[in-house]
Amino acid sequence: MKILIVANGTIPVRLYGGTQRVVWGLGKELAKSGHRVSYLVAPDSSCDFAEILPFDATLPIHKQIPPDTEIIHFNVPTLGLEKLKTPYIITMHGNINSLHEFDQNTIFISADHAARYGSDCYVHNGLDWNEYTKPSMTATRRYFHFLGKAAWRIKNVRGAIDIIKRTKKEKVKILGGVRFNLNMGLRFTFTPRAQFYGMVGGKEKDKLLQHSKGLLTPVRWHEPFGLSVIESLFYGCPVFGTPYGALPEIVAKDVGFLSKNCDEIAQELLDIDHYSNRYCHDYAVENFNAAKMADSYVVKYEQVLAGEKLNARSPKLLKIQESKYLEWNS
Repeated sequence: MKILIVANGTIPVRLYGGTQRVVWGLGKELAKSGHRVSYLVAPDSSCDFAEILPFDATLPIHKQIPPDTEIIHFNVPTLGLEKLKTPYIITMHGNINSLHEFDQNTIFISADHAARYGSDCYVHNGLDWNEYTKPSMTATRRYFHFLGKAAWRIKNVRGAIDIIKRTKKEKVKILGGVRFNLNMGLRFTFTPRAQFYGMVGGKEKDKLLQHSKGLLTPVRWHEPFGLSVIESLFYGCPVFGTPYGALPEIVAKDVGFLSKNCDEIAQELLDIDHYSNRYCHDYAVENFNAAKMADSYVVKYEQVLAGEKLNARSPKLLKIQESKYLEWNS
C-alpha cells in the first residue's frame, strides 16, 4: 500500500513534539510491514525509512499529492479535501468545543474522545519504545513529576503542586514549565518542593522520568489521550490524576489512581510502594506500542479503500462544555 502521512512540524522530533512522535512511529511500523510510506511535512524534516515531501503552504493540498498515492492519512486539519481524488482518513488529535461537523472518515484517539463526538471510531496512540532510553526498574526514585505544557491552565500544574504540598515531604519536578511566566501571569505556587525544568526532551527527559516515583496529571479538561501518561508508565511511573477524558480508559487500576480531590490523591501517594514499576512498564509496552497502532490504522485504511465510510454520519460534539475548566477540589 502506498501511504502518504500528512502532519505539522518537523520529523524526527527535536524536543518533545507528541504528535510528531506518534506519526514517526506509525510510519516506521508501516514501512516494516512492507508498505511504501511518504511524509508531507515541514521542509527541514529527514527520514531514513520513508520519502520526505516538503509541505508548501502556498499550494492547495490536492496539488501536493503524488499520483501513485493509494491513501492519505491526515494528522492536521486541512482545507480543500473536497478536491482530492485519493481516498483519505483524518486523525483528530485534539478537542474542539464547537458544533463543527467532522468528515465521515475522522478517527479519534480514544473511545472517550470518539464518544464525545458521537462516534465509535478510534485508534489508541502508540509509540516506538526503541526510540527511548531503556528504563531501569531498580533505579532510585526520589520525587514525583508533572509532564506537559504548564502554561495551559487546563493541565493544572498548580493542582500538581498542591498535591505535593499536602504531603509531608514529597517533591515534584515540573517538566514543561517555568516558575515565572510573565506572558501568562504569575501563577505558580512558591514552594521549595517544586523544581521547574522548562520544555525538556530526549535523554534529559528520559533520565528525569527514570528517577520519578510517579506522574501527577490533575488535568481539568477531557484529555483526548495522554502521551505523557504512557511515556511515564514506560519508565515504571504510576499515574495520579483526574478522571477526565481518556484517563479512566488508559489508567487501569493497577497502574494509577484517579480522583477530582486533591487530598485523596495526596493520600494515595502515601501508598506508592504498592504499585509495581515493572508492571507499569510492561503495561505501556504491551498496550501502547507503535506496531499495535499501525495494525489498527491499516484496518481503517482498508475500510476506506473498500469504499466504506468510517462513521455512519459526520461526527459532531454532542454537548458544548460551558465551563472552561472541569471540577477540581483543592
